[in-house]
Amino acid sequence: MTAALLAAGLACFAAGALADLALGTPRRAPRPVPYLFGAAGSGLLAALGGRVLANRPARLDLGSLLGLGRTRFVVDDLAAFFLVLLFGLAVALSACSASWARRERSPRRGLAAAYLLLLAGVAVVLLAGDAYTFLFAWECVTLAFYALSGLGRSSRHQADGAWLTLVTGKFGGASLLVGFLLLAARTGSFSIAAWHHAGAGPLHDVAYALVVLGFGAKLGVVPLQAWIPAGYPAAPGPLRAAMAGIAANVGAYGLWRFLGVLGAPPAWLVVTVLVLGGTTALLGIAFAGVQARLSRLIAYSSVENAGIIVTAFGIGLAGAATGDRLLESVGLLAASLQVVAHALAKSLLFAAGSSLEQACGSDELDELRGAGRRAPFAAVGFAVGAATLAAMPPTVGFVSEWFVLEALMQEFRLPGLAIRLGMAVAGALVALSAGLAVLTFARVLGMSILGSGEDRRAGHGGAGLGLGARLGLGALAIGCLGAAAVSPWEVRLIAKSLSPLVPRAAVDGALASPWVLQPVFRGFSILSPSWLFVVMPILFAAVALAATLLSRGRMWRVRRVPAWRSATPGVAGPSSYTSFAYANPLRHVLANLLRTTRERRALSVPAEQAAGGGEVGAGAAHHHVVVSTRVVEPVE
Repeated sequence: MTAALLAAGLACFAAGALADLALGTPRRAPRPVPYLFGAAGSGLLAALGGRVLANRPARLDLGSLLGLGRTRFVVDDLAAFFLVLLFGLAVALSACSASWARRERSPRRGLAAAYLLLLAGVAVVLLAGDAYTFLFAWECVTLAFYALSGLGRSSRHQADGAWLTLVTGKFGGASLLVGFLLLAARTGSFSIAAWHHAGAGPLHDVAYALVVLGFGAKLGVVPLQAWIPAGYPAAPGPLRAAMAGIAANVGAYGLWRFLGVLGAPPAWLVVTVLVLGGTTALLGIAFAGVQARLSRLIAYSSVENAGIIVTAFGIGLAGAATGDRLLESVGLLAASLQVVAHALAKSLLFAAGSSLEQACGSDELDELRGAGRRAPFAAVGFAVGAATLAAMPPTVGFVSEWFVLEALMQEFRLPGLAIRLGMAVAGALVALSAGLAVLTFARVLGMSILGSGEDRRAGHGGAGLGLGARLGLGALAIGCLGAAAVSPWEVRLIAKSLSPLVPRAAVDGALASPWVLQPVFRGFSILSPSWLFVVMPILFAAVALAATLLSRGRMWRVRRVPAWRSATPGVAGPSSYTSFAYANPLRHVLANLLRTTRERRALSVPAEQAAGGGEVGAGAAHHHVVVSTRVVEPVE
């Protein structure tokens, strides 16, 4: 049954790719067909993962199918968990993509084939049991990234993003290749499971660092994050969500897998991972907060999420390095919860953002003012995703970030000063990034999606969403909220999936009671995300009732007053308070990090033009000052 589900899923991807290459894109009717094949194949692979989690692990030996050694597929609990998560998301994103392709004005031939190649590559990476199969599938994912970001290009900037995506992917693949060769030379085997016996020593440590570097490049860890804000926006429509929410998370899977294979890391690697993770989180959200385009803002937010995931993984490394199984468990649990939150919310943001862009004809934040009225369904989905990534209760992002911060507070349990300092620094950086995330998403929601402004694109078509997009966005939004409501069951599922790495009983220690969570260590702190869904509506109703009684009903009366738009009375229209202006304090306060540069130019405008042709000031000239501000990516 396992082999049949796997073969059927991969066959659906192949059939969809052939349909895209054969049918092309001239007619609207067949455009959704490849994505429907993608939804079917993803459903089969998600069912495969669920079957393994419900029963027992499975192994498939395909002999010398790929021509080097023996080709093995291993479907254990860890691989099954990622199959359920990533391909469950792929079902929803395939539905969104089918709706988007039918409405897109000029789709490119080969985009759907690249998307399906991406899904097939992710599936094989998750199941590969030998080095050759793993690297073969990894390079397929890299090639699919390049195709998705390059096929839809319409400018040189997008072409540069595609090349940067390819170069970074090849660099990460090269790091994995060298690390794998070192381990294979040490053990005399290409089987990944055999590398568990590599033994301690300098070669083990170098291979460990190369493996972490390779997987970190896919996630977008500093200093290898520059491809994400260039590559993700270069991909069209919801296909960005497939890159960020599905494929990038194979980097997290690789980190988890090789922690179980290679065991305890050296202390210097632990400290490096912790500091780089915290730095990545802060850098990503700081640059997200000042972006002018929605797609780049979400892409930089992916960098922040990668930093939080890697920081939590660093806690697991710290536990492995010091022999503290509880600390290793809480780190991996926090990181896994963050992977779930990132995958759900990032897929939702990119999918909803593409619908808003298609409805309004632009992804410039100041052009999206009032976009919520053009595409209300997509706006609601975007708001749920934004609240999740801002770690607001009662979303799954709140649960995951709470676990990460609680896990970082356990540094006092460690014996070594270096790792303790690394966790303290990482904790401060993650806490700061959490505050900036709220500022960032309050800006995009308040000033753009829900903001007021002239509808200068009223004639642009495509505001309505198709049934597939509505179902996909609805499923993702429900996932962001529902995963928090059933978080105790989620913890039990993660405990089972992490059983190949850490004892299941240690992760189950996060359950203080059936509906109350704690950070594995008893007596430290507790949280009940499930009860938040009961308590928060009750508190809201109580406050609304008290306000109504105390105001004697005046609170609900409609009062129409001029809205506050800027510090200058009477300023309206394009000169009013914008999302760009909202981000100016951040540009000033973090000028050293953002490398903010400003340029001022004085323009002389004839008085007739400035006054609209009036008589006042005729013959004189008015001087206007134009201030341009830009930030510089440190790596660039």
